[in-house]
This record gives sequence, C-alpha cells and structure tokens, in this order.
Amino acid sequence: MSHSHEHHAPAHGHDHDHDHNHDHGDHGHASGHGHHHHHHAPTDFGRAFAIGIALNAAYVIGEATYGVFANSLALLADAGHNAGDVVSLGLAWLAAWLSGKAPGGRYTYGLRSSSILAALANAVLLALITGAIAWEAVLRLMNPQPAAGMTMMAVAAVGIVINGATALMFAGGRDRDLNVRSAFQHMASDALVALGVVVTGAAILFTHWLWLDPMISLVISAVIVLGTWSLLREALALALAAVPAGVDRGGVASYLAGLPGVTDVHDLHIWGMSTTETALTAHLVRPGAGMDDALLAQVCAELKARFAIHHTTLQVESGAAPCELADHVAA
Repeated sequence: MSHSHEHHAPAHGHDHDHDHNHDHGDHGHASGHGHHHHHHAPTDFGRAFAIGIALNAAYVIGEATYGVFANSLALLADAGHNAGDVVSLGLAWLAAWLSGKAPGGRYTYGLRSSSILAALANAVLLALITGAIAWEAVLRLMNPQPAAGMTMMAVAAVGIVINGATALMFAGGRDRDLNVRSAFQHMASDALVALGVVVTGAAILFTHWLWLDPMISLVISAVIVLGTWSLLREALALALAAVPAGVDRGGVASYLAGLPGVTDVHDLHIWGMSTTETALTAHLVRPGAGMDDALLAQVCAELKARFAIHHTTLQVESGAAPCELADHVAA
C-alpha cells in the first residue's frame, strides 16, 4: 500500500510539500511495497529456474555431441540456442534474486533494475547466437553435407519433452514479469524448433534432400528472431526509462489533471524500476489547497489499482511561483 509514502507529505505550504514529497517518497515507498513485491519472483520461480537450468544444460551437452556425430547443423543450431537459454535462465534467476535485495548505500532502489539488464542481455545473446546459426546455414546451403536423419529425430524428440516441460513451469508468471516471459518464450520456441528438427529428420530419411538440414536451421533462426524481437524492444525501452508497455501514460496524465483542485500537471515521469515494478513522479499545481495525507493516499492507491504504478512521488505546488520544470509538460 502507499500510506508510508504519503504520510511524509503533509500540506504545510509549497516549500514543505516539495521537500517531504520529493525526498522521502521514493525511499519510504520503494523499501516498503517493493521489498514485499519482489520476494514473489524467487519464491515462485526459483525451483523452476533451477530445474530448467539443470535439464537444459544436460540436454545441450547431449544434443551437441549427437549433432557432431550426426553431422546435423539443425541439431548443432538448436544446441547453440539451448546453450544460450541456459545462460538466459541463469541471468533471469540471478536478476530475480538480486531484485529482492533491500535498498542501501548508493543503491537507493536496491538492485531492482538488474532484472531489466538481464532481459536486455538475454535478448542480445539470442540475437548473436541466431546470427551465427544463420551464417553457418547459408554456408551449408552452398555446400550441402549428409546428415543422420534418425539421430536428429531421436535427439530432437527428447528436446520437445524437456523444453515443453520447462516452458510449462514458467507459464503462470509470463504476464507479470518480462524475465519470466522471456524464459517461457525461449522454452516454448525451443519445443517448436525441436519439433521442426524431428520433421526435418524424417524428411531427410525419406527424400535424402541434403539441403533440408541447413534450410530448417534458417527457419529456426527466423522463428527465434520473431519470438525475441518484442522482448528485445521492450527490454531496451525499459533500460532507457521509457513508459512500460502496459501503462497508459495519457490516462495517467488525465487522471492526475482531473484531481480536485489541480490546475496543472507537469514534469510527469513514468518508468520501470524493474521488469515488474513501475514508478511515477509528477508536479501537481493545486493553488491554495495543498494536499493532505488522505488525498495523497487515495491517489497512490488509485494509480496502483488502475495503472499498476507501485511507487508514486508527487510534488504539490501552490502555483504562486513558477516551477523551473513547468515546461516539461505532461503531454
């Protein structure tokens, strides 16, 4: 809830409002609600991350070994992708753990934003792996090599089971956390890719078309790019302090502007503190009225309920003297 934050902001005039709202709001509110909120990630998904990493690490070793034995680029491509996913799961798990650390010292927000860095690193890592796979596939298309179709089918079939089971462990949290969604999408796409490899292995057995192996590798690359493009874009936006995708900035501005007695809203900022928490700061001009604790608490609760904004800091101004940030309008 938001009360710990607003109770630092009694309406004692412009200067006092400015000091207390601005200085205490972030710290009291962030350490209160945020710490409670973030324990959900390690608690709910720590076991899923551990099992997913162990299963996929073992599978990567086996898949790469059989990929070399079967001379299958499709298997090696999928092993490379799965190796990236093991690293991605590890980063996501580490970020979830770091996000639960209490604020302190120079890190007044704690280490919440490590989840954003992990999501961004995962997306970039996938892009690099995909590029390498696609390049090798093009080279193989120009110089096709025989591949063992039956081995491809058997190894990839195991991958469908492992990746599908891992994806199911993350399915419940994919709408609440970009990192968990990243893990889910990686595992689900891996299961689809493994299915493609099974089909390719069968086709090679019956047709002996050597170009099918590198061709399916290019298709795998395209699937990975399509699946991770939105993750890369959203992670980059969060890293640049953009308004999170699920938050209606215009709606927030309209709500604040419509508060009783408010004549102007400016210097409105909304950004992701982590992949699961959103923060807001704004200047509200409320001539002659100030803003008491009850109204501040109500506004914070409304912003949380309607717009999923967890940390709100409001600076209330009388409008008697112009604010130097007033030109930073909430358009």
